[in-house]
Amino acid sequence: MILVTGGAGYIGSHAVLELLQAGHEVLVLDNLCNSSRTALARVERIAGRPVQFVRGDVRNRSMLTALFAAYPVTAVLHFAGLKAVGESVREPLRYYETNVSGSIALCQAMAEAGIFKLVFSSSATVYGDAQQMPITEEAPTGQPTNPYGQSKLMAENVLHGLAASDPRWSIGLMRYFNPIGAHESGLIGEDPNGIPNNLLPYMLQVAVGRRKSLSVFGSDYPTPDGTGIRDYIHVVDLAKGHLKALERLEQVQGVSVWNLGTGLGHSVLEMVYAFEKVLGRALPHSFEPRRPGDIAQCWSDPSKALAELGWRAERDLTCMLADAWRWQSQNPHGYSVPQKAAADLAS
Repeated sequence: MILVTGGAGYIGSHAVLELLQAGHEVLVLDNLCNSSRTALARVERIAGRPVQFVRGDVRNRSMLTALFAAYPVTAVLHFAGLKAVGESVREPLRYYETNVSGSIALCQAMAEAGIFKLVFSSSATVYGDAQQMPITEEAPTGQPTNPYGQSKLMAENVLHGLAASDPRWSIGLMRYFNPIGAHESGLIGEDPNGIPNNLLPYMLQVAVGRRKSLSVFGSDYPTPDGTGIRDYIHVVDLAKGHLKALERLEQVQGVSVWNLGTGLGHSVLEMVYAFEKVLGRALPHSFEPRRPGDIAQCWSDPSKALAELGWRAERDLTCMLADAWRWQSQNPHGYSVPQKAAADLAS
């Protein structure tokens, strides 16, 4: 059985679906602070298989001990955490407590239960403001420019120290670039609380009429069109990378690091124009000052994941945007209101 922490969230729910479709038994742990039980109900219906669910917080050590005693877990995919860069600048302690202390509590409980396989949800933000593109896994991690990235790097350092202290550990650090998109069914996708912190969810809410206009933060970066450049990856490709990592950890010990990205950079304005083609209409947008903690450009060299995992991103930008729009247009209020798609699936 695979434990997926944060499995009711955006990336976690897509990973749970891939695990189920690959034949794994899955247990989800989630406190539902930025996720939905409805997501898992839809995952179960798509997969035609049940998911075990425990509502709880990954920081709760006694709960984790009880969970591992009650379920035959053999490996963990650890997604539980907070992920908004801007919010982390405003609330750094909350990010360190959740992302670092939560990871420590999880590893303590795993070791006590004799479980030593862990795939960790990290981030390209650990590279900080990298000076050379594309970014390989050998690039220095340096100084992340915001507490979110710092919390991910701190957790990575904890895991490096843990594996060095005990050879039984097999740990995969998955450094994501920018996950977007949704499952092709339109039944599960990203449903952020409040005002979205990331580009595409904000674009989607503007397109569906929940917000008036997209704010483009920064038009004076040293990039071809002045807007920030990122490597966007389809969430389904990302989820499949975790299954490949899980297979690899059966064969290797210690810590392995893999970038998960497409190897292509797209600017904010490129994203806007590509999305307008998917929509068939203009997307209102305006320019605002840069946000603290943001960097000019960031894209991956994913060749190590191809060589060691046999994994590569398969879905292009148009597919990512079309799948995301299908999700948002069928679920204009996310999971908070029952939508036609859910009713159709249940019938």
